[in-house]
Amino acid sequence: MEDNTSSSRLQSHKSVPAIEIMHTYSATISWKSDSDEAFAANKYTRAHEWSFDGGTTVPASSSPHAVRLPYSIEAAVDPEEALVASASSCHMLSFLYVAAKAGFVASSYTDVAVGEMTTSSEGREWISRIVLDPQIEWAADRSPTSEELARLHHDAHEICYIANSIKSDIVIKD
Repeated sequence: MEDNTSSSRLQSHKSVPAIEIMHTYSATISWKSDSDEAFAANKYTRAHEWSFDGGTTVPASSSPHAVRLPYSIEAAVDPEEALVASASSCHMLSFLYVAAKAGFVASSYTDVAVGEMTTSSEGREWISRIVLDPQIEWAADRSPTSEELARLHHDAHEICYIANSIKSDIVIKD
């Protein structure tokens, strides 16, 4: 019999309480061993692919910070970068939505987001903080005040699906 009393966040699909599902999102993750011997020696490639329902395939790998080259592929996207990009992208989309609803017109938005890996008190490594540094250009007729801008970021954070789904702190750089 399965023990569902564990404090682990990884749960069997069957053990998740029934909730109304609004949408589902899927990705296919594919990896293939370069050889049985390399795998047994822990010297196998971490290169793999992420495929999405729209037809996009992304080359992926472990981070070279976690697994040294050549077993990691530096040019590929790693899960840590993807987490940071997801948080930044979701915040941007939410921000643009609330800005438009508030009557502002954004011309461009660029964010150089940074995720910070730390060790938890339990000794687990995790992305504890994601710092967003959005640079926004506004149409000439109306730009938000600093107070309005802070409110737009706050409101965007509150409705961002990714921010609502992860435990990392997400902050806007001053």
